[in-house]
Amino acid sequence: MKKYLNRLFLIGVLSFVVLNVIAQDDNYNPIYTAAPSLSIAPDARGGGMGDIGAATLPDVYSQHWNPAKYAFMTSRAGLGVSYTPWLRKLVNDMALIYASGYFKLGEEDNQALSASLRYFTMGDVLKTDFNGYEQGTISPYEMAFDVGYSRKLSETFSGAVALRFIMTDYKTGSGEEVNGTAFAADIAGYNESYVVINNVECLLGLGFNISNIGTKISTADDSESNFIPTTLRLGGSLTYPLDDYNTLALNLDVSKLLVPTPPVKGEDESEDEFKLRRDDYKAISSISGVFKSFGDAPGGFSEELKEIMWSLGAEYTYDNRFSVRGGYYYENEMKGNRKYFSFGAGLKMNVFQIDASYLVSTSGTSPLDQTLRFSIGFEMEGLRNLLK
Repeated sequence: MKKYLNRLFLIGVLSFVVLNVIAQDDNYNPIYTAAPSLSIAPDARGGGMGDIGAATLPDVYSQHWNPAKYAFMTSRAGLGVSYTPWLRKLVNDMALIYASGYFKLGEEDNQALSASLRYFTMGDVLKTDFNGYEQGTISPYEMAFDVGYSRKLSETFSGAVALRFIMTDYKTGSGEEVNGTAFAADIAGYNESYVVINNVECLLGLGFNISNIGTKISTADDSESNFIPTTLRLGGSLTYPLDDYNTLALNLDVSKLLVPTPPVKGEDESEDEFKLRRDDYKAISSISGVFKSFGDAPGGFSEELKEIMWSLGAEYTYDNRFSVRGGYYYENEMKGNRKYFSFGAGLKMNVFQIDASYLVSTSGTSPLDQTLRFSIGFEMEGLRNLLK
């Protein structure tokens, strides 16, 4: 359904700013980036555990979380598609559509090629001016396409790189161009080893992914460039076999945006002085911004700690076929205030796997609050055998 939005509200939607959900105060200082859809958890399995995936057991959706996990996939090839509604309480035509796949290379089965396509549609918008006159229909969107290569560097460790092309299209009804492009890369690593706990051999997974290391993107008609969401993600996972048929996996992810913190106006600072500092902030290069992001928060070390987000999740699996999941995601009130529980379930057959998840926000600021999302994945070798 087409929505009548004025220019101010359109810009707010494009920036993913949910109005009237957070009381603005002197301590509120989130980090804004262009193309924020790159940070949305795309699949129902990771989403069902509080947005976790850096070190969970490898699956077809690993391209977003940690592409190095593909080298440990046991099947030769796979393809997955996910659908995530967005701002479902307000509109019904905004969504993230995500497709990913991989293919193992060589007879040694220790390397893989992978790719994914991410398309975030903001729906059809019938734009009006401040006087209420129609100015045409627009269909803004964000898109990213990437390819990755992963390889086992030892029996327990794999590394990966991925290259990504990012495009945003924010055309307005008057024909004004508010779009841009960017290029980025991911660097990831994943380790699988076994540890003994209570005389039981458990699988320990450790992973990292530095994603979206790349150029800045222009999203304004004056060619002002903005940071993309470069992110450091660290994860750990412990899979404990309860018996021959039942397993329990406990997972933890910790992440931080590698983007400089916006400056805050000082009490005795003039508007001109603050403007100069803002201009200096906008002039920071993307690579310099990665290094500055570890020590530039106006509130010092305590604010740097508040920029760290974390997730806790668990997954119970029966006979490697049926799974139930749950998790919790935390972001500090000063940096966005996203806090929510998520729940999910999955069914895995010889050829395909279906997953679903549901999110319940505890802070009232999540665009995915009370939203159901779905993923379906296919094992291509099993599908080929089925069609013979």
